[in-house]
Amino acid sequence: MNSPVTEVVCWTALAAVSFAYLGYPVLIWTLSRVFGRSPVPPAVSDDDLPTVSLLVAAYNEEVDIEARVLNALSLDYPRGKLEIVIATDGCTDRTNELVRPYTQFGVRLVEFSENAGKASVLNRVVPQLTGEVVVLSDANTHMATDAVRRLAAWFRDPAVGVACGKLVLTDPKTGQNADGLYWKYETFLKKCESRLGALLGANGAIYAVRRSVFPAVRPGTMIDDFVIPLDARRRSGCRLVYDARAAACEETAPTIGAEFGRRARIGAGGFQSIGMLWPLLSPRHGWVALTFLCHKILRWVCPFFMIAALVANLLLVGNPLYAGLLVAQVGFYALAAAGHLLPGGPRWVRYLRLPTMFVTMNAALLVGFFRWLTRPQTGTWRRTDRTAPALAADPSGSLQERPVGSGS
Repeated sequence: MNSPVTEVVCWTALAAVSFAYLGYPVLIWTLSRVFGRSPVPPAVSDDDLPTVSLLVAAYNEEVDIEARVLNALSLDYPRGKLEIVIATDGCTDRTNELVRPYTQFGVRLVEFSENAGKASVLNRVVPQLTGEVVVLSDANTHMATDAVRRLAAWFRDPAVGVACGKLVLTDPKTGQNADGLYWKYETFLKKCESRLGALLGANGAIYAVRRSVFPAVRPGTMIDDFVIPLDARRRSGCRLVYDARAAACEETAPTIGAEFGRRARIGAGGFQSIGMLWPLLSPRHGWVALTFLCHKILRWVCPFFMIAALVANLLLVGNPLYAGLLVAQVGFYALAAAGHLLPGGPRWVRYLRLPTMFVTMNAALLVGFFRWLTRPQTGTWRRTDRTAPALAADPSGSLQERPVGSGS
């Protein structure tokens, strides 16, 4: 069935997927070199640093919360300028009980009896905070001791509204740096987009927002670390910056199933966020319109392009060219399936698993799309199962020596 329309569909779909993952990085790197510049944090004395509220919203985090509080208390920030707030959302475990003893050391515990979701917690707690800058983090995150200081320094520039730090992923069993090729790839894109002033979202584990531009979070928002920074920019025109020196570490999901579920939730949240942030696609938003379209939206719809390419290729299989292309496509998916059976090991083995990661990630996006389409998004908590905390928790020294290591 050699229909010209089918051929166009086949090649357009393959081109779209190739551009999303290969062409866009080349484009954004080129644009960042020609038109961008590396943001330079201002030199700030202790007296000029802003007051900061470190906010951790938590739900049933008894495994991690005490280590998180101790890590927050160890941060290097001028005395009297750092407020530490743990806001719990209808916890049914010992989270509140474990935090309460630390209130004598200045930690503020805000308890909500009803599990209403993170968006609700942020909307109720942020107006109560005292800091000029709000640093948001997760219960299972461990920050380098100077991370908050580095983020806060950016706010000396009144144009900066959001500062995002670097997240280093560690293996839950060994505690070792598990930054994979994909995470390094995403960090590379963050750096390029930051040079253009077109950073998209933040790492939920470590980012800061000027409280005066902190937007109200819509109920049911699923990927708040993506929506909050971009909504702040949309409303106020503020700059978003990325600082790889402001480091934090977090465990990867301990199982493939847990990681798949996490990615599916992010996928559902991505499709949800388009309805919230679509005005950013206007050309008046400059480079942000380009990065939002190419880095996020195009990436999120890639599963549909992959399906279209395979179906169109099947309809064209009578042509020797398309028969060969079909063999290549089927071989790629077979390799992805085989990758599940490959054990970890040398670097070359991990490279062989790239097709597995790519296909799994897009399958999770597809699942996320149908979740978004068919289920009401309440925004209530969906915890990723984790192991006990790895208290290699003086991240201050080790993280800064590790190679660069997220929304959406």
